[in-house]
Amino acid sequence: MWEHQSLFRVTAQLFADGVFNLLDRNLKPEVFLLGLASARETDEPQAVVVEPPTHRYSPADFANVKTMAAELEPDGPREIVYHLHPADHDRFEKRRWYELLRRATKLTANYVAASLHEDRVSFCALPVSVHGYLVFVVLQLSAEAYGSYYSLPTQGTTRPGSLVNAAVYEFLQDCSRALRESETDEDRPILDRDYNEVLRAAGRRFMLRAAAGTHGLYDACNGVAALRHEGDEGIGTMLVAKRHHAAVVPVLTLETPIPLRDHRSIRKLLELSEGRTALVTDASDVFGLGYLVEPSDPNYEPTFVIHFTKHYSWELSHDGQVMMKVVSNTPRLPQGKVDENNFARAVQRVFPSLDTAGVAYLWELTQKATTQPNGTILVISEGAAQEAVRLTRQCFRVAPRIITPSVLRLVTNIDGAVLINPAGTCYAIGAILDGLATEKGDSSRGSRYNSALRYVESSRYPCLAVVVSEDGLIDLLPPIRR
Repeated sequence: MWEHQSLFRVTAQLFADGVFNLLDRNLKPEVFLLGLASARETDEPQAVVVEPPTHRYSPADFANVKTMAAELEPDGPREIVYHLHPADHDRFEKRRWYELLRRATKLTANYVAASLHEDRVSFCALPVSVHGYLVFVVLQLSAEAYGSYYSLPTQGTTRPGSLVNAAVYEFLQDCSRALRESETDEDRPILDRDYNEVLRAAGRRFMLRAAAGTHGLYDACNGVAALRHEGDEGIGTMLVAKRHHAAVVPVLTLETPIPLRDHRSIRKLLELSEGRTALVTDASDVFGLGYLVEPSDPNYEPTFVIHFTKHYSWELSHDGQVMMKVVSNTPRLPQGKVDENNFARAVQRVFPSLDTAGVAYLWELTQKATTQPNGTILVISEGAAQEAVRLTRQCFRVAPRIITPSVLRLVTNIDGAVLINPAGTCYAIGAILDGLATEKGDSSRGSRYNSALRYVESSRYPCLAVVVSEDGLIDLLPPIRR
């Protein structure tokens, strides 16, 4: 397509790694380029180009993108748009066609990934014309990791449904911008934006969803979180809802609403929030105190809640789900958690004979293990007794006993894994796990994760490991298959 296409693709891949690894290394981003020749039929040589040429997807997989785009044209009368200048009409029609091509490319990439049984979800930028080709930047992420985060519905809105979704939009926007600049910058597109700045832009973009399009809420929250009141850190809650919302019960109404840009006043009023009672804002002003009705109330409607947790830190949640944590003006995803339903599915898959009470007890132990701030490994194995004997020289064997959550909290204070059987009987603590190297290993993760992975993959007995890393990530091994 053009001389520096390989350089651009590699640069975009490194850029994606830098941005999405800050959010979640399990997203495993992958970037490839698709080029459609503007003046060639799809059956001509080089009419469709995939970069890199060695990619597992072939040009033939995308040969019908233009045909599919034409089929996506909505039936019936189109919206009538009046333009004052003929060039504006041409620009509007080109933009509409490019959007149809983008949708067709995304659908095709997802279809090809599904046909190859890949756990990937695809995103696509609007095409950019480069040397006679319409060039698409396609980003793929792990479907399991992407789907594990709570997301708002995006039907009928152009605003992102999650922080990851907003980061994808910012990444693709930057790639498109670099491509447009390539023909004026010695054909060398540059992607040099700071990774954290991309995430800050994504945070602002996602916050527009919470603020119903009102700008400034993200920066206002950072301003409030940066202030202290009489030496104390700002801890409190703020509901985001329109004034006189039926689901918000007013407790105290200010005669004169306080603009959110008045950070010092908002920080002082934050001291009034307690328990369910919070400041209420419409993303422009704070107009009093109130609380959200119970979910059983017919007027109940999930709202966005901003919780100021400590100095320079706050988080955004919706319907009880934390969607974004912001520390020192930089957004992050909430730390990984083990979902009870997913845990039950994993246990029943590995230990199909275990009854409901046994699964519930293991879940109670797992919850206690995940509160360990320094990280730990809980190994549930049908061969726990035999493994404790085998690992005698690299563990502390204990007299078999049913382990309780309180005892588990104590024994996880030392390094190493805790070995229990599915009935909850403990046989060893502080175990150093072994196992054969596996291609599923991840050099970007710590030794705790990789040693647990090697052990689970090599184990002679059915086993399940709960890995709590020091950085807060929590993994179930083997992972849940979706």
